[in-house]
Amino acid sequence: MSPETQAPRPDGPGPLRLPPGIRLSGIGDEAGAPLATQIAALTALGWDTVELRTVDGTALADLDEAAFERTAAELAAAGLGVTCVDSRIANWARPITGDFELDLRELEILATRCARLGTDRIRVMSYPNDGLPQDRWRAEVLARMTELAARAEDAGLVLLHENCAGWAGTRADRMLELLDRVASPALKLLYDVGNGVAYGYDAYDLLPEIAPHIAHVHIKDATGTAEDVRYTLPGHGVCRVSDALRLLLDHGYTGVWSIEPHINVRPHESIALSGDEVLGAFIAYGQELERLADRLATAAEGREVAV
Repeated sequence: MSPETQAPRPDGPGPLRLPPGIRLSGIGDEAGAPLATQIAALTALGWDTVELRTVDGTALADLDEAAFERTAAELAAAGLGVTCVDSRIANWARPITGDFELDLRELEILATRCARLGTDRIRVMSYPNDGLPQDRWRAEVLARMTELAARAEDAGLVLLHENCAGWAGTRADRMLELLDRVASPALKLLYDVGNGVAYGYDAYDLLPEIAPHIAHVHIKDATGTAEDVRYTLPGHGVCRVSDALRLLLDHGYTGVWSIEPHINVRPHESIALSGDEVLGAFIAYGQELERLADRLATAAEGREVAV
């Protein structure tokens, strides 16, 4: 399917319109743990790619070879490509004082598996602190990320740093310093529209500074506070989803908008319902993004005509 049209529109006749160069995807395990459920969710939406994090509750790097080969074969049989692999490298569960070898080993495994899946994108973070002084935390993060990026570059991979947990997770100046100090084409930014509420900052405020470096986008929305986050359909919370996507488009962004609803599934908080409720919520979330994308495409066409 072309980048500009995918499935029939969920709210009316005619093809779904997307802004030029944009494709829709989703983190599959947010629809359910089994791979068959993940495939069913993306297929129901009419989308042709999935973002992989876990299969049957197991991180992609921890699958045994037989399970991984089944995963790759089933995705291929369903006609689903993989946009990105969400690793645990430097994430909320791996503080800066943790064993760096865990991350190096995960990257080594994923390098082989990404090649098999046809993607070169791996989501990473930048290590939560664990009692280190600020200057030492910064120095250790920069050293580790430099090593990870060098190995990724050698393997033909791109690490996508998410505005989430870690030294550079919530501040634009640190994200830019990270990119500058690592100085590798194998390190770019992943922007999650909705992470700010849970981490106590305004994610939209980061965007003007970091927009040129963003290579992947997660769609999430929320209300509340860091102590009481309530996730919503995209465009129904306080995260300015539409404004953020419009700003990215104005900066020339092309690539993936990938849904991460967090409404019924939040692996880092051990929150997960199951069955048809989760699958249906994931599909409804994707359809809401389709409506939002269609409106953005229409608005963009209007601006072009006015010019």
